[in-house]
Amino acid sequence: MLGLIIGGVVVVLLVLFLIVMYNRLVGLRNKVENAWAQIDVQLKRRYDLIPNLVETVRGYATHERQTLEAVTQARANALNAQGAVAQAEAENMLSAALKSLFAVAEAYPDLKANQNFLSLQEELATTENRIAYSRQYYNDAVQTYNTGIQTVPANFVAGMFGFREREYFTAPEAERGPVRVQF
Repeated sequence: MLGLIIGGVVVVLLVLFLIVMYNRLVGLRNKVENAWAQIDVQLKRRYDLIPNLVETVRGYATHERQTLEAVTQARANALNAQGAVAQAEAENMLSAALKSLFAVAEAYPDLKANQNFLSLQEELATTENRIAYSRQYYNDAVQTYNTGIQTVPANFVAGMFGFREREYFTAPEAERGPVRVQF
């Protein structure tokens, strides 16, 4: 009788342990998904600003068509990217295209003084900062989640219920090296 009670208690404790571990892993996974959604929110804001910025520059820099088209194409590629790695690559290409756009703007003093352009430029800079923060938060959430599913004993529960590692939002290899400045 005592053995049956002890066995029942052990089974109940094991089930409770599995429930707690499973719920913890679900919470970590949801945190990663929320962090990715926050990146999406900021990227949507960025995508909405870009057409306004391009139109403002287009009014001043009509012969800079190639730069404007590059920004538009990079935006389209970023909108269609799927997954953390593809999204990171597309976003980095968009950032480079925007840098070119702002370099073009430097050649037009009237444009640089245009209040609409300055306002859009400031909003875009603020959005870029928010995107950087969101990426960092996402990577922190992925690190916590990946560690959670890889450590003992959670790795057994993660394996049983199909929890898989998530990818980090990373910069392409070409952008990781030191910045070269040439005069």
